[in-house]
Order: sequence, then C-alpha cells, then structure tokens
Amino acid sequence: MLTNKQKCDFKDNGFIVLPGFKSAAELSALKARANTIAAAHDFDDSQEVFSTARQRGPQADKGQDYFLDSGNEVRCFFEEKAFGADGALIQPLAQSINKIGHAMHDLDDVFRKFSHGEKLAELALDIGLGQTQIWQSMYIFKQPRIGGQVDWHQDASFFKTTPHSVTTFWFAVDDATLENGCLWVEPGGHKTPLRQKFIREGRQTKMIDLDKTPWPDTDSAVPVEVEAGTLVCFNGFLPHYSAPNISDKARHAYTLHVTDAACDYAPENWIQRSKDFPIGGFV
Repeated sequence: MLTNKQKCDFKDNGFIVLPGFKSAAELSALKARANTIAAAHDFDDSQEVFSTARQRGPQADKGQDYFLDSGNEVRCFFEEKAFGADGALIQPLAQSINKIGHAMHDLDDVFRKFSHGEKLAELALDIGLGQTQIWQSMYIFKQPRIGGQVDWHQDASFFKTTPHSVTTFWFAVDDATLENGCLWVEPGGHKTPLRQKFIREGRQTKMIDLDKTPWPDTDSAVPVEVEAGTLVCFNGFLPHYSAPNISDKARHAYTLHVTDAACDYAPENWIQRSKDFPIGGFV
C-alpha cells in the first residue's frame, strides 16, 4: 500500500497522512451510528465528563468505575462545557457528548465493519505492525463551540508494550481545520522520550511523570488540516494535541489504538481483556 517514500516519511516524521482512505458512504454510516448512540445515552444514569485526572471519594469512585468499565463496553462521556451552573445541559443531549468509548470496534456492527479489513491490515504491515491488536476505539465529537482542548500528550502513555509498538489510526469523519480544532503534531517528536505513563492499580488510576522534556508548542509543531475520509496514522510516542473548537461546525473523528501481539502488553495498562473477551486485530 505505502510507497518506499511514505514508509521513510513515517519512520522519520512519526506520522503519515493518507487522504481518501474512507469513502463518503463509510463515513456517513459511522456518523449516523455514533449520533444514534449519543442520542440514546441515559442522562440520569451518567453525566460523566471525560478526564484522565481521576478524583477520590464516593462520587469519584462511581465515575472511576464508569470509566474503567468502558474499556470493554460502549459508553458516552460529556464535554466539560456541556453543563450550566445549575448542572443542566445547555444544549441538546446529542450535541453535548465529548466522545464514545472504548470497545465499539468489537461490540457494534457498524463500528466493527469500519475498523477492520484487508486495507488496514496491509497498512499496518507496511508501518511495522506484524500482528495487530486493537485495544481501544474512540469516536470524538469535538462539538461546535464547546469542543474542548486536548492537551499535548503521547498515546504510548496509555498503552505500554515491550518493545514499544502502540500506533494510532485517526480517521477524519469531518473536515478538520484550524477553526474546528484539527490535530497538531511535532514532526520527528516520536524520537523524544516518553514523558508520562497512565497506569491502573486495582480500581484506581494515576498519571506518573517520567521525563521533564518540554512539550512542543505551535511554533515547533504543525497543524494537520485534512478533509473528511483522511487517515492520519502516527507513532505512539508522537506528541500531539488539538485546540478547542471555536467554530459552528463539529469536528467528528474516530480513533483506533493498536499494538503488536509480538510485544508484551503491560499488566498495568488501564484496558485489559479476559479470556471470554479476547483481543483481535484488523482481520
């Protein structure tokens, strides 16, 4: 699938941009299914806002359980700015969801179809993933006007393997622009150290600082403005972030985090699978 130049670019820069990877029909089906899931969310059951900074206490423990159990289920998380001072939503439910996670690729027929296939398997081989394992799927809404900033981070913080193998497959479901919060990446930044790791200890999680290397800024990074249907594939060590959505248009995206089965998957990673829910690959 990839040319020799594209393979070299991925190795040197830590990411590759592949326009037109998914068709308009595939994107339409995925978006419709995501909107249906969001609209059906039981607001009275959970108003959990997505955050990796977990707090202590009875209410926090409930939110922690909701988050941890989402690793093997399909659950919705709200935008931080979705709520007014009275705790009520300030706009319709379906326009208040931050993301859906984290096992749609295995549990939902529409997401499963989108997340698998020979085309993805061939790409994975070209970038060095010999035996793919899809650990996480996220549908990110980046809602108009309230879609929050995602700070600089490295996806390998959340999926440690020995040796390193986690790779991100980021699909633009909508056009991604500077105005609606496109990705920013640091070319070559995958060669810098891993700065943090997110670990699970029983029913608790925490982020641990590993290295004081400064995060990049928008002077050293580049925006990845892409059209809907584009796949951005990047190394798990690549620093990336996205700004808030200040536009009137959503920036839907779908992400898969994939490792190589030939590498040891750390037992302290927050997502684990049991024998009755085995991990699978692209085919």
